[in-house]
Amino acid sequence: MTVDDHSKRFLDSFGPGGAPRWERGTVAEAREASVELSTEAPVAAAPVEVRIVATPAADVPVRIHVPSGEPPFPVLVWIHGGGWVLGSAEQADATCRSLCDRAGAIVVCPDYRLAPEHRFPAAADDSYAVTEWAARNAESFGGDPAKLAVGGDSAGGNLAAVTALLARDRGGPAIVFQLLIYPVVGLPSDGRPSYEEFAEGHFLTRAVMEWFTDLYASSPEDTESPLFAPLRAPSLAGLPPGLVITAECDPLRDEGEEYARRLRADGVECPVERYDGQLHGFFGLTDDLPMGFEAQARAAEALRQAFAR
Repeated sequence: MTVDDHSKRFLDSFGPGGAPRWERGTVAEAREASVELSTEAPVAAAPVEVRIVATPAADVPVRIHVPSGEPPFPVLVWIHGGGWVLGSAEQADATCRSLCDRAGAIVVCPDYRLAPEHRFPAAADDSYAVTEWAARNAESFGGDPAKLAVGGDSAGGNLAAVTALLARDRGGPAIVFQLLIYPVVGLPSDGRPSYEEFAEGHFLTRAVMEWFTDLYASSPEDTESPLFAPLRAPSLAGLPPGLVITAECDPLRDEGEEYARRLRADGVECPVERYDGQLHGFFGLTDDLPMGFEAQARAAEALRQAFAR
């Protein structure tokens, strides 16, 4: 398995190790470095509305992107990645704007609480609470509450999958689609082959994922919860249909693809599409990894189809 030329240049920018060594510094240093990796949002894009969602545990800021056209629009709650530790709704701006434009949907992106200041289940609680809020208040920002989807990349994919599980189990809002981009749905210790093959040198490392996991978990018992690792769920029946996108050269590849298989085995429509030669993060890091544009177009197509059903 060989990375493509863009991915190789990206890896070379980190030096011989081919990866940022976030786990060797402080959380503050890692957050600062992650900002430098963010893809810039389009200059000519429409302004973004920021609201505060009052949840039982915290006030969560959300960024709301509205497409051109006449409302009501479908609504996508997009949850940013960063290992539950890094990232922000602002850093996800370019991805949100792209999905908003391509899918013709309002994109609501929460600034959920980050670990280690706020450990499990804070991020999951915030993501679900914002999704409930978006369903209740969709009409106030031009949205159609009957056309509600969730999505996210990496740890955001984890939180999107968890939100779908919570909505099913709590009788929450009706979610019509889940868009999971190389989601974290297992653990580094699960021993899947992609974790062994891409443990080092391919941007996201096993060591960083172990660091993220340790910072998010409040206790070892947390990692056994389906709300931490959705592959722990005894059944995935009754969840909304979805699409899983994975990167070939990514430690998380196998768990994402296994989750799609589990969904299908439990009667849920969920194709999986693997992008050969790509690294973890390619979906959003389009300044350096332009194959992400193709994946975004595919994701938007899947959203449009789901909203049209």
